Amino acid sequence: MPDFLFSGPPDADTTLLLAHGAGSPMDSDWMSALAARLAEAGLSVARFEFAYMAQRRLDGRTPPPSRTEALMGEYRAALEMLKPAGRLLIGGKSLGGRVASMIADEAFDAGTIHGLVCFGYPFHPPGKPERLRTAHLDTLRCPALVFQGTRDPFGSRVEAGAYPLSTAITLHWLEGDHGLKPRAGDPVTLDENLSLASSCTAAWSKVGAVDHPLAIAAQKSI
Repeated sequence: MPDFLFSGPPDADTTLLLAHGAGSPMDSDWMSALAARLAEAGLSVARFEFAYMAQRRLDGRTPPPSRTEALMGEYRAALEMLKPAGRLLIGGKSLGGRVASMIADEAFDAGTIHGLVCFGYPFHPPGKPERLRTAHLDTLRCPALVFQGTRDPFGSRVEAGAYPLSTAITLHWLEGDHGLKPRAGDPVTLDENLSLASSCTAAWSKVGAVDHPLAIAAQKSI
């Protein structure tokens, strides 16, 4: 059973269940920075780890992520354990967001969640754009926000124009890489990107639409 790491106000009207990426734990510097910005935006954040990552803490070894089906089962288990009083969003960084997206429709149809939020979606392996991981995104019904770096090697802005994505998905482009980190000399910083993504997530969770001024600001930020 997963252990949760909580951030933000415990009485928030929206909680985001957040899973980590393939190679970093739930308390990595990046995940902690994101959770802090989401909390500042008024969201309650519950982070958890997949079993393969938790095992790394015990033996120091670095096994690869478990099979996707197993990770989906673990995400479902975390979702079942977490029972916040208000609205619930699910999502994650990279791998964590992908796994969340694969159970989003079933949870949304059941009335368990209100939306999906992904930070750096792995649309394809780096250097292999032909191996798309978008089949289930073509028919996604759950409202979704995807914050993607313009230069993400897992799916850049140039590539994404050809992806067959559901109209339920809104891509918010931020100047940066897979971790939303800009290059030296860019007019924004990583912290500014995380803050903007967090503000947009909080606003979208309340109004249930992407035409909120904060969402528009994200589109105009590059």
